[in-house]
Amino acid sequence: MNWQKKIPKVLTVIIFAGLLIGTALSSRRRSFSSDEANKRNVALKEYGFFLEPINNTAGINFRHLCPQIDPKVKNIEAQIASMGASVSIVDFDKDGWPDIYFTNSREGTENVLYRNLHNGKFEDVAPALGIADVNQKGTGVSMGAVWADYDNDGYRDLFLYKWGKPELFHNEKGTGFKNVTQGSGLPDWVNANSAIWFDFNNDGLLDLFIGGYYDEKFNLSKLSTTKIMPESFRYANNGGRNFLMENLGNGKFKDVTVEYGLTSTKWTLAAAATDFNGDGFPDLFIANDYNVNELYINEKGKKFSEIGRQSGIGNIPKSGMSVSFGDINNKGIIGVYNTTITEEGILIQDNNYWEPQSNQNQNPYPRFVNLAQLSGINNAGWSYGAQFGDLNNDGFMDLYVANGFISGKKGTSYWYDYSKVTGGNSTIIEDALNWPDMNGKSQSGYEQNKIWLNRGDGSFEDVSNKVCPYVTHDSRAVAMADLFNTGKLDVIVANQNDIPLVYKNELQNGNHWVEFELEGSESNADAIGAKVELEWDGKKQAQIVTAGMGFSSQNQHRLHFGIGKDSKIEKAVIYWPTGKKSIISNPEIDKLITIKEPGRAQTAIRLN
Repeated sequence: MNWQKKIPKVLTVIIFAGLLIGTALSSRRRSFSSDEANKRNVALKEYGFFLEPINNTAGINFRHLCPQIDPKVKNIEAQIASMGASVSIVDFDKDGWPDIYFTNSREGTENVLYRNLHNGKFEDVAPALGIADVNQKGTGVSMGAVWADYDNDGYRDLFLYKWGKPELFHNEKGTGFKNVTQGSGLPDWVNANSAIWFDFNNDGLLDLFIGGYYDEKFNLSKLSTTKIMPESFRYANNGGRNFLMENLGNGKFKDVTVEYGLTSTKWTLAAAATDFNGDGFPDLFIANDYNVNELYINEKGKKFSEIGRQSGIGNIPKSGMSVSFGDINNKGIIGVYNTTITEEGILIQDNNYWEPQSNQNQNPYPRFVNLAQLSGINNAGWSYGAQFGDLNNDGFMDLYVANGFISGKKGTSYWYDYSKVTGGNSTIIEDALNWPDMNGKSQSGYEQNKIWLNRGDGSFEDVSNKVCPYVTHDSRAVAMADLFNTGKLDVIVANQNDIPLVYKNELQNGNHWVEFELEGSESNADAIGAKVELEWDGKKQAQIVTAGMGFSSQNQHRLHFGIGKDSKIEKAVIYWPTGKKSIISNPEIDKLITIKEPGRAQTAIRLN
């Protein structure tokens, strides 16, 4: 495929003056005033970009519906049913254009796959392809999706995790999807809120990690007991199982969770994998609700050892919601952003940015320091998903955080009621009947999502109300992708029980960029786990190829680097999962470059 034809070197920006979300789509009816238009002009002048919502013109009319929970726990149904909105980006048909998949979470509703039509519009092709009607009675409801080529046939397949029966769909070369769950070895039932693809043993076959939240013995729509809640708000261990599923090939997976030491039941909400200790094997960072986070070091693909306390990330129990990777200081060091909950005057947990310490010669395991407060990215309200990405292409990674828990009756708050149960013993806390009736009240609702712009000096500026129309939703998942092949990162947000927000990045500052699409040969075909270090003008930024990161989300597969006004890149260094290293000298700017992993006697192959 000729990528150069798809991504022009010179772009004429078309200003969409009328691409604002209409009131008919929004659950919070409002109109965008002339003040919003002025905000756009000011943002373009001061920051060089503006995030323009384009749902209407793009043809995206999906609305998420929350799960319906057994009436036995009607008193806190709004809290239990507060998750399920997710977004994942995939080029399912290999046409070079990112597509968007949203999950729905009510029995009988359909998920949607918006195919990119290359002209600023999208169409839902999920029904035609067989991945829409997946919330059928008795099978549970969707919580999220992750895509990867598990059989190395060149097309990305779909793993759908649920509060229910997880499902695997094989991509039939972009023409449809075949449900291959039966006989695959996947678990019968998981109340999961996270999953990622990664190759934990570097055998070239992608494995699955599935994070359990509620105990898998519960069907939340048909309960036999009301004792389903956490036993503690600080050290709960009565959550769902996590599953490590080894890919055996031929569409078969084996549960090796116990064998590899991933047996905790700490109410997992998010996970992501990368090699933290430099031994060539991906390690696993797990964000847990009602407990401490966990860091599992991969012992050469033979087992995992949990070192959360030794590393520094697992000492203080918080409400871990999301895991995202970013190199915010351009030191070539991958840090971890972990969201939590902050409600001023009530609960101050603060989000974390865990950066590995560079001098670790005397430490057997990596140790981390929390730089979130120093960088100014610690307080974002009740946070869920987060992603790093260079929104203004200045060469530094910015941060988008999805906020808001339950937007109920305005002027009300459930926090006081909530405090009545938080001090109870495990017998009281774990029984949902002991929780005060929410009665339509808000809890950290009507929050605006955070957009933090990286200043390039280790600090961030909050531009949330400056580069985007003001809206409040109960946002959950966020993903970034160059939806229109223009070298700009667009932002897609999944909102609970509401419409999503698809933002086109109206970037007009002339900054340069480069994108890399990696293809594995001896490594897994998607090169999941590969790291790219880009060096230019004395800077070095690292990024990781992932298949699932954040909260219930997945970014585009390709890696996007902004480089500012610089017109030359010194080199790109690719570290493949097999241990091979490729060096691309002076890669072209303002291009998408596809790199194929070299074989035993090859150099890296640049396909365009």
